[in-house]
Amino acid sequence: MSKNNEKIFVTKPILPNKERLQKYIDSIYDSNWLTNFGPLHELLRKRLSSYLNIDNITLTANGTLAVIVAYKILNVKKAITTPFTFVATISSMLWEGIDLVFADIDKETFCIDVNQVEYLLKKDNTIDTVVAVNVFGNACDIEGLYFLKEKYGIKLIFDSSHCFNVYYDNKNILSYGDASTISFHATKLFHTIEGGGIAFENPEYHEKAERCINFGLEERYKITEIGINAKMNEFEAAMGLALLEEIDLILEQRKKAWEYYYFKLKGVVEFQKRNNKSTNNYSYFPILLSSEEVLLNVLSALGKYNIFPRKYFYPPLHTLPYIKEQHKPIELNNATDISSRILCLPLYPGIDPAVQDIIIDVIKKEEENA
Repeated sequence: MSKNNEKIFVTKPILPNKERLQKYIDSIYDSNWLTNFGPLHELLRKRLSSYLNIDNITLTANGTLAVIVAYKILNVKKAITTPFTFVATISSMLWEGIDLVFADIDKETFCIDVNQVEYLLKKDNTIDTVVAVNVFGNACDIEGLYFLKEKYGIKLIFDSSHCFNVYYDNKNILSYGDASTISFHATKLFHTIEGGGIAFENPEYHEKAERCINFGLEERYKITEIGINAKMNEFEAAMGLALLEEIDLILEQRKKAWEYYYFKLKGVVEFQKRNNKSTNNYSYFPILLSSEEVLLNVLSALGKYNIFPRKYFYPPLHTLPYIKEQHKPIELNNATDISSRILCLPLYPGIDPAVQDIIIDVIKKEEENA
C-alpha cells in the first residue's frame, strides 16, 4: 500500500456536467432573475416534488434554515430529540428559544429510542414536540413515534437531512410527520451547494412557510407576520436541476461503493441495523469498531495514506458546553458509547476501489490486533 497524493475525505462534492449546468446558468443571465422565487427555483420545486413523489416542498437557502422554519411554523416550545445527530438539529432549537430534552438512542439502529421518548413524555406534560432524526438515511421507528403522537397529542418532526430518495413502507420518507426537513448541502448525495427543503403534512403550511422565508411578505406591500430571509436563490436551483438529471447514476455508483465495503467488512465490524421497511440511499457507510482505542488506531494508520474517515456523529451533543443539566434528565449511555466508536468511511461516486482496499485492510489489521 502506498501513500495517496490526493487527500481522501469522508465525502467528495459532486459536480454535474459543465454543459448541463451552463444551460441553466445561461437562463439566469437571460432572465436576469437571481432570487425571490425565480423560474429555476419553481422548476426545481416541481421536479423535486415529482421525483420524490411528494405533494410539495418548500425550498430554503440551507438545511439549518429548513429546520428553523419548521420549528417556527409548528410553534414548537419544548421538544424531545436525540444527542446523536449533527449539531444543527439542536443549535437551531436553542437559537429559537426552544427548550429541549434528550432521549437516548437505540444501540443498534442509532435512531431515537421510542421507549425513552415515552418515558420523558410521561414525566413532563409541557413537551409538545418530538424531533426524530432518520440517522444516515435509516428510518426511525415511525410506527412507534406515530403511536406516541396520537397518545400524547404531540407534534412530530423528522430531521431527514440524509434521506434523499429514501422510502419507508412504499412512501417517500419526507411524507411522514407534521414536517420533515432535508439538507441539500454540498456534502449530500444530492445538493444545491447550500440548500434545504421542508415537506409539511398540512398543505396550508407551505403557503405560510413561503411567507415566513420571505420576510413575512404576503404581497409586495403587505407584511402579515414575522419572517426572515431563507429563500433558495437561482444559482443554487441551477445546481440542483443539473444534478437531478444525473441522480440515478449517482445513486447507482454510491450503491456499488457501499456494497464493496459491506461484503468485505461483514463479520469484521458492526453495522447499523437498518429498518426493514426503509430503503437504502447509500448516503453513508458507518461502521462501529470494537473500542475507541481501535478507532483512534484506524484513524492514525489511515492518516498516513492521506485518508480521513470521520467520527460522525461526534461529540455526542449532550456533552456540548452550552447544554445544561435540565436538557439531559436521563442517562444517555448508548449515544455516548456509539459516538466513541463510530466511523463513517469515505463514500462517493468514483471512489477508487484501491483506496477502499487500503481502508478495509487497515480496519481488518487493527481489529485483529485489538
